[in-house]
Amino acid sequence: MIVKLKRTIKYGLKIIKRDGEIFLTSVSILFIAISLISFLFIFQKTSQFLISSLKEKADVSVYFKEEVPEEEILKIKEEISKNPEFKVDFVSKEEALKEFERRHQKNPILIEALKEIGENPFLASLSIKAKEPSQYEKLISFLKEKEEIIEKIDYLERKPLIEKIFSLSSNLEKGGILVSLILILISIFVVFNTTRLSITNFKEEISIQRLVGAPNWFIRGPFLVQGIFAGLFSAFLSLLVLFLFCYFLSPKFSILFEGLNLFEIFSLNLKSLILIQIFAGILLGTIPSFIAIRRFLKI
Repeated sequence: MIVKLKRTIKYGLKIIKRDGEIFLTSVSILFIAISLISFLFIFQKTSQFLISSLKEKADVSVYFKEEVPEEEILKIKEEISKNPEFKVDFVSKEEALKEFERRHQKNPILIEALKEIGENPFLASLSIKAKEPSQYEKLISFLKEKEEIIEKIDYLERKPLIEKIFSLSSNLEKGGILVSLILILISIFVVFNTTRLSITNFKEEISIQRLVGAPNWFIRGPFLVQGIFAGLFSAFLSLLVLFLFCYFLSPKFSILFEGLNLFEIFSLNLKSLILIQIFAGILLGTIPSFIAIRRFLKI
């Protein structure tokens, strides 16, 4: 068995050496296919970050009247937090003041105007985020029962932005899935036809092998070996290109999208990426070859 395997691998390597152009063509197609799958994986992880960031901005602030004690506000926070659909953060007057000073530290006019007031003008508030936009209507209904202690709810002001954010998030998720499916199908189709063309070039040699009684596994084996080597080589090239892409473009993406570190996403998912690329390379390199040579042998 080991001897037969060695012969098959040896013959497969001879095919690669003799017909380097066909092998490089297969590698090129496989490289494109594997790279597309890898980039889609990174795109999915990046989309998850962007969607999460967008949803973090889709919040509603509830401001309470000056005389309302913090204990009462915290009770309302606890009551809302019982619903797992909501994430609630309490912002005290002091925290609101510090956040304002941090945001406008480069604007001396605003800071000076704040000092002229002489006291903290900000109100304690609750920042509430929901998993789905429909949940905010239920929240507003609940808060109406507490309107005697509430100064302001900015839901109506932020409603258009919230709906746009959730709509964009949904479209990104659906669009990513659709693009992934289309590109994978195109990749499989292209690789299959390229492999079939490669096999057709060996039509005469295969016919001779069949005439002398060579078993089907011996005929198929070298092409499967060629497919495996092409897949592994393409996976290595794809990983190298993806590494360079993430490493050099990560700073630029960080400028466009605050908090997004493309190279960190690549590093954290490196093991998964290697497994995906090796699996995709071997799968796309061998299965189309196996199907194509099987069909050819039936002719």
